[in-house]
Formats: sequence, C-alpha cells, structure tokens
Amino acid sequence: MKIAVTSQNRKAVTEHAGRCRKFWLYTVNNRQIVDKSLLELSKEQSFHDSSPQDEHPLDGIDVLITAGAGTGLSQRLGKKGIHLFITDETEPDTAIQRFLDTDH
Repeated sequence: MKIAVTSQNRKAVTEHAGRCRKFWLYTVNNRQIVDKSLLELSKEQSFHDSSPQDEHPLDGIDVLITAGAGTGLSQRLGKKGIHLFITDETEPDTAIQRFLDTDH
C-alpha cells in the first residue's frame, strides 16, 4: 500500500492538501512501514494548480492523509481511487499507524 501524508514543513501533518507541495510517501506492508521518502512538487504540480485530467505524481498512491482538504480535492482523489483520510494527529508516522488501526 502506498500512502502520502501532507507535510508542507517536512515535520508535521499539515492542512491545505490542495496547495501542499511536500508529501511524505510511505510504503506499507502487513501494517508495517517499510519505506519512507519525501516528495517535493513544483507549484504547478500542486493539486490546486494542476488539472484533474492530467497525470499527477501522486496518482499511484492508495491513501492521502492530511489535516484538511476541501470537497473538490476529495472528489478529485475519489475519481482516481485514492482514499482521503483526515486526521488531527500531527506526527506523520503516528498518523499512518492511526489510519492502519481504523476500519476503512
């Protein structure tokens, strides 16, 4: 499973997923994190500034975890089969574990 976490400051889970340009990318197998890397997008690649019809660097993920996202982004992700998970957890690794511990 591939999971992206919004982290504009590279430290905490941040809001405004549509404008976010920095994401922690996780690979998870059997509920365990096996890989973590940082993806930095250009301004033009942010969800807000890119076309929903174009390919996007996050198209291959299964889940996007964020502290906040609007309805438009939620619909855009849903059309690509990406599950949106809103969290109040600020630490990215803990947010991943919280997601994995939920029934989804």
